[in-house]
Amino acid sequence: MVSSLNIILGIAFQLLLGVKSSMVNLNNNGYDGVVIAINPSVPEDEKLIQNIKEMVLEASTYLFHATKQRVYFRNVSILVPMTWKTKPEYLIPKQESYDQADVIVADPYLKYGDDPYTLQYGQCGQKGQYIHFTPNFLLTDNLPIYGPRGRVFVHEWAHLRWGVFDEYNVDRPFYISRRNTIEATRCSTHITGLNVVLKECKGGSCITRPCRRDSLTGLYEAKCTFIPEKSQTAKESIMFMQNFNSVVEFCTRKTHNTEAPNLQNKMCNHRSTWDIIMGSDDFQNVSPMKGMDPPAPPTFSLLRSKQRVVCLVLDKSGSMAAEDRLIRMKQAAELYLIQIIEKGSLVGMVTFENVAQIKNYLTEITDDNAYQKITANLPQEASGGTSICNGLKAGFQAITHDNQNTSGSEIILLTDGEDSEISLCFEEVKQSGAIIHTIALGPSAARELETLSNMTGGYRFYANKGTSGLIDAFSRISSRSGNISQQAIQLESKALNISGRKWINGTVPVDSTIGNDTFFVVTWTMQKPEILLQDPKGKKYKTPDFKEDKLNIRSTRLQIPGIAETGTWTYSLLNNDINSQMLTVTVTSRARSPTTLPVIADAHMSQNTAHFPSPLIVYARVSQGFLPVLGINVTAIIENEDGHQVTLELWDNGAGADTVKNDGIYSRYFTDYHGNGRYSLKVRAQARKNTARLNLRHHQNKAIYIPGYAENGTIIANPPKPEVKDNVTKPGGGGGDIIRVVSGGTFTVSGVPADNHNPTPMFPPGKIKDLEAKFKGDHIQLSWTAPGNSLDKGKGNCYVMRISKCFLDLQEDFDKAALVNTSSLTPKKAGSVEIFEFKPESFKIENGTKFHIAIKAINEANLTSEVSNIAQATKFIPSQKPSAPNLCTNISAFSLAVWGLAVIAIYILNWKLY
Repeated sequence: MVSSLNIILGIAFQLLLGVKSSMVNLNNNGYDGVVIAINPSVPEDEKLIQNIKEMVLEASTYLFHATKQRVYFRNVSILVPMTWKTKPEYLIPKQESYDQADVIVADPYLKYGDDPYTLQYGQCGQKGQYIHFTPNFLLTDNLPIYGPRGRVFVHEWAHLRWGVFDEYNVDRPFYISRRNTIEATRCSTHITGLNVVLKECKGGSCITRPCRRDSLTGLYEAKCTFIPEKSQTAKESIMFMQNFNSVVEFCTRKTHNTEAPNLQNKMCNHRSTWDIIMGSDDFQNVSPMKGMDPPAPPTFSLLRSKQRVVCLVLDKSGSMAAEDRLIRMKQAAELYLIQIIEKGSLVGMVTFENVAQIKNYLTEITDDNAYQKITANLPQEASGGTSICNGLKAGFQAITHDNQNTSGSEIILLTDGEDSEISLCFEEVKQSGAIIHTIALGPSAARELETLSNMTGGYRFYANKGTSGLIDAFSRISSRSGNISQQAIQLESKALNISGRKWINGTVPVDSTIGNDTFFVVTWTMQKPEILLQDPKGKKYKTPDFKEDKLNIRSTRLQIPGIAETGTWTYSLLNNDINSQMLTVTVTSRARSPTTLPVIADAHMSQNTAHFPSPLIVYARVSQGFLPVLGINVTAIIENEDGHQVTLELWDNGAGADTVKNDGIYSRYFTDYHGNGRYSLKVRAQARKNTARLNLRHHQNKAIYIPGYAENGTIIANPPKPEVKDNVTKPGGGGGDIIRVVSGGTFTVSGVPADNHNPTPMFPPGKIKDLEAKFKGDHIQLSWTAPGNSLDKGKGNCYVMRISKCFLDLQEDFDKAALVNTSSLTPKKAGSVEIFEFKPESFKIENGTKFHIAIKAINEANLTSEVSNIAQATKFIPSQKPSAPNLCTNISAFSLAVWGLAVIAIYILNWKLY
């Protein structure tokens, strides 16, 4: 039973697909569709284009040999921004965009270094989001620090495409090996070097001293640095130091260092990078090419982003009259045109039922008059059938009427109806090069809508009866140009069911990173409410200050003049009707200034489809620029077609579904399925009382910064890396409360049985990934994050803890290692920090004695988790010489009588990696 469930869980995670719409595909050993996009803020520089090309050329050959003649780069597109001048060689992009690019070129936020890195949300073997290179990295000579740029690209490509992790660890650069020697965290151990403290470096040479051992850990002191020898013979590994000429391979089973406390071992259960790569989709049907000569060089296409073109294609069929759908559609469309679409965009509109009608050809949004020309043509009544293809074709005509190209243009398609003939226009949609964003309204909307989004790289949304779902969907469809300062940000979106003649109060914080173009919008279902809004300085806005449209769509809005005051805004709404009615409050804003990037939130599920009972993972990222924002309370609201809601608190604690602690990516497993069909995701990210802070040292998956080299006993130093302290600044340079509300789109679930109400957990507790151990006097103190009863939900039933002096005992046969008495230990709620102390009385403890400990969690259904990471505790007495190491032997299982003490404490553990 347990093994079969683990197999289900493993298969589910192997099939997880990130929702980012990468265009990369592998055909006949060659990668096509790679997109490298340059941020609009980067100044025009022809040298940048040339260096990108040279990097990819070099990377293609290196990749070919590193994968043993299996893959190379064949076709690569370089997307330059609209801010660059037009050139004859620049082509019009199709679905290529900055936000969906595989590689982005952008300045670092707050100028904290040029380390290349890959944004990875997922588990082992799952694709990353993007690679980030800075212009400075591409334009300056970094050879001594990172090695050739082509090799760095391959290092990052392995993160992005195959979901492997780094084999070094900045936070734990050394460990004590099974031979009782202190080793640098690396793979392979054949990489040689010196362990020294750099005292003073001048003119490239350094004065050093030997590293001292820390009296508590037995490891080297914090200032100790591993300096690699300049001349190496080891061939591996690219995920440790790709800069050496000899390094041309990934670590394999034979060369992999399973002991190193790095992220690759933690995330991939001590498997080698080459094992993970060979298990990826790319390598399932790919054979090595014949011959050792690399294939032809990559072909490059130069693309230039164009003016944003959007056409609304809106359903006005008879079914839209039900449940106020037509009204709600008009409310959301008006909000999009007034508050969301960026100034300077070209917008058209089509309505359709059996036939389609072009209501507006493309109009440039420059002022109020421009959007009013479009909103005046929103449909007033619903009638007829549903022909989605006719709507799309009319949308293409509206775009091409004024000599615009459908390539790279966007269509927002909203419908509530079914259409058996929708597939007839799939080929035309493909050929158009347009991006189709789909909004399914209600449970009967055509199931093929998601196919349109998937084939064109568009967003996909589902809105149910709730009055805010449509507004949330439209608010999410912002420009993909990379110019975040121009994008609208949703601060609040709340639906409130208010009793007759009753008041309701609420607050919305406006933080120091936003405040420009701020709108407060109120909608109602029956009668206009009384509105009172007060800014942080006490200025009041009343109902007459709100502007009600002439379309009779039960919506009113207030645009705050100038820059909205920073602080907490308070609103009060009075339901003037004698009956209960639903009111909504929506607040949007933009960046306070072009030089201060706003705090933004983004959310998605780990995949777009799920088959019961496979788990999904909810991801939400909160950031300012490229820096993670910590200290945020993030809540996901997941709703099915019947309106059943599940609320999940997301965590950035490095446990359970979360990959790395304090990286600004908040995660949680989702298994609470209630029926088949579409589910929608909405996320609220909120920080109160100045808890939000920026993490300035967040990037885990990056090319290592080499401090220097040892050559003939002499240290040759590279320029020192800028010192950056953890969490030293507030977002925007100030404090205050922060709130963001964002739609995470839709996903589809199948295979849920009609009687899925069994409370018995279907999954074991999640794997413990952050077990820490240390000696505390003659006791060993352990700490870890509690898993749940089912993955990271609820609380487990008990723990099984084992100990050994040999790492391999626990790794290869956990059940044969010595058992620790945990009878006094009661599991806490998932996400809590567990503390447990015990005295290993049956072992002889000397100076240098090293123990390895691991844990399994068991739930009420007797399902057992995977073995945790293996923690290490070393007894170190500085005044004595360490004893000789004990050789590893395969000991038989025996019950270790220990004195166990459960320490009752729950606090936030400042865990770095292990």
